[in-house]
Amino acid sequence: MVFPPQFLSLIFVVFMILYFLASAIKILKEYERGVVFRLGRVIPVKGPGLVIIWPIIDKLVRVSLRTVTMDVPPQDVITRDNVSVKVNAVVYFRVMEPIKAVTEVEDFYFATSQIAQTTLRSVVGQSQLDDLLSKRDEVNAELQRIIDFQTEPWGIKVTAVEVKNVDLPQEMLRAIARQAEAERERRAKIIHAEGEFQAAQKLADAARIISTEPIALQLRFLQTLTEIATEKNSTTIFPVPIDLLKPFFENLSKKQESSNKRED
Repeated sequence: MVFPPQFLSLIFVVFMILYFLASAIKILKEYERGVVFRLGRVIPVKGPGLVIIWPIIDKLVRVSLRTVTMDVPPQDVITRDNVSVKVNAVVYFRVMEPIKAVTEVEDFYFATSQIAQTTLRSVVGQSQLDDLLSKRDEVNAELQRIIDFQTEPWGIKVTAVEVKNVDLPQEMLRAIARQAEAERERRAKIIHAEGEFQAAQKLADAARIISTEPIALQLRFLQTLTEIATEKNSTTIFPVPIDLLKPFFENLSKKQESSNKRED
């Protein structure tokens, strides 16, 4: 079966129209922008929605504006106090200027990843181990500041950097455990000493009150006898009022003074 030349020409025209439409019509999602190069030169950003370009003349590069979560692989680092640790982190960033992200750097994702790794090693290497463990927020803020400063010329905004895990050698873990145990013992001794001090203060206050009111000692003695009487024991205690013994003590002191005068 032989087709006439007019029919073949019609098929060719239809094919070219379909090819043109397929190459010219682009649909960009809400979070996408299109960087268009027309004869090698950048024109204003297109999208979102329906975008029409000239085939062969124009080249469209899609750029996502969503926040990218990038995992920084573990890095072997020696801290400022000469402790070998393995640290990994996560970086959150997004493209703010699509044209710069395409024209200023070859691959902004790979470049950001490399800068994050080198910055993580540099910042952790300048930090003490205690600061890395207890002041994590300050380390994260410093990482975010440095990485964001280096990626800003590429139209990249680093929103957050978080250190995920810090792996310590077993020797250092045992040393930290001993340090924590010693710290708890120190706190326990301080608390015990404070309790003894408060008890001594209360006893001194009680003695001061009893010295001004002698009858208070007698009442305390009777209260103690009441507590002992509630227990089952075979011991019998007879309270002797101190006031009854006071005259004997006074006579004894007078006799002692008179004998001292006679000797003189």
